[in-house]
Order: sequence, then C-alpha cells, then structure tokens
Amino acid sequence: MISTSKYGPGEVKNSFCTPRGKHIIRAKIGDGQKLGTIFKERRSTGEVFSDKRHNFQEGDWILTRILWLSGVEIGKNRLGDVDTMQRFVYIHGVPDQNILGIPGSKGCINMSNNDVKDIFDAVVVGTPVHIE
Repeated sequence: MISTSKYGPGEVKNSFCTPRGKHIIRAKIGDGQKLGTIFKERRSTGEVFSDKRHNFQEGDWILTRILWLSGVEIGKNRLGDVDTMQRFVYIHGVPDQNILGIPGSKGCINMSNNDVKDIFDAVVVGTPVHIE
C-alpha cells in the first residue's frame, strides 16, 4: 500500500503534486541502513525513527530507503518546470503512524518501511516506474 500527494497528481515544480507518467529509478540511497533510518537531503542522519521522536517533531519523514525518480517524457515529467528529479520526488519509507492508502505526501510516493526495503532490494537503477 502507498500514499501519494495530498495535492493530487501534477508535474509542475513547487506544486507538491505526485508526477504522472513514465519514470525510471535514477538513484538508490540507503543500502544497508537499518529500518527506520532518518534521511535529510538524501543523507542518513545516523538516527533511527522512534515514536518518541515523532511526538516531538513535526514534518515529512523520509525513512529507511530512497528510490529517487527521474521522468523520461520530455516536457511532461523531464526538463524545465516539470522535471521530476529536480523536484526531488522519491519512493521512500514513512513512520508506521502515517496512514497509507490515503493521499498525504508532498509529491513523493510513501510506503511502509518494510515494503520500501523489499522493493529497494528487488530493483536496480534504471528500472522503469509508471505512475498513473
């Protein structure tokens, strides 16, 4: 189960929408990290998410693994104001408290930490991803 943008689908920069169309996995980040590892700007902070931390800090958590997406359709989700990679759209893990199956992200595709780890382990850079 996943969660996409609470702002709906869309491709324009700064819209916080989930981009549609054909993409590839441009980069895999977090190999070997513990489940729940916290990432900031695509780097591990060295910390693991906990319920206690969730109670004291609001925000959009990026946990466990990152699959950084890049659009492949020029003018739709690649280059210019619609470039998925330049928008930093990822497939990534989120806290268990997040409700999956209901739109709630700021453009990323959110998954459970176990699911994102399993997908991370099963794909390679360049794997196609189609978002509808």
